[in-house]
Amino acid sequence: MNESPKKQPKTMSKKTDKLKSEFDEKLREGYTNYPPDDRDMQDAHGREKLDVDIAYNKTIPVIEEQVLVEKEVRETGSVHIAKEVHRENVDLDLPIIHEEAEIERVEINQYVDTPPPPVRYEGDKMIIPVLKEVLVVEKRLLVVEEIHVTRRRTEEHNTEHIELLREEIRVERKRNNPDRPER
Repeated sequence: MNESPKKQPKTMSKKTDKLKSEFDEKLREGYTNYPPDDRDMQDAHGREKLDVDIAYNKTIPVIEEQVLVEKEVRETGSVHIAKEVHRENVDLDLPIIHEEAEIERVEINQYVDTPPPPVRYEGDKMIIPVLKEVLVVEKRLLVVEEIHVTRRRTEEHNTEHIELLREEIRVERKRNNPDRPER
């Protein structure tokens, strides 16, 4: 039987000692109850011989050892967790888009028989005719002017200085017993 380097609990050795002593006592009872007749009780080496009479029955107890294993929770250390907030300044380049309308008045002063369409487009230019009724011997439409509206889309880059927050977690393990290695 291999013995582990760990010590057995005292309760185990007490039980084992008790069983061994009971076993020895039963064996001694068997010798004292057995009638010593003219048989030789020792062999040539001086050891005690056990002669068993076939007609004589004796009960010998069979003993078995059992192991009781228990676990114990022990605190080997503690952990300290700290959270730090770091401030970091970052420059961001953000595009800002806005539209401008350029208005140009173009004089036409031309009489027309039918009114032109209220709005027409030429490329990215929107043209809105301005009409006026003029009193003449006969009534005619005169295109006084056109308003040309050109939409231009411009993009500017505006640098904004903003502050970003970043969290960092730090874990420190504290041991209760510095002599004992960590597992």
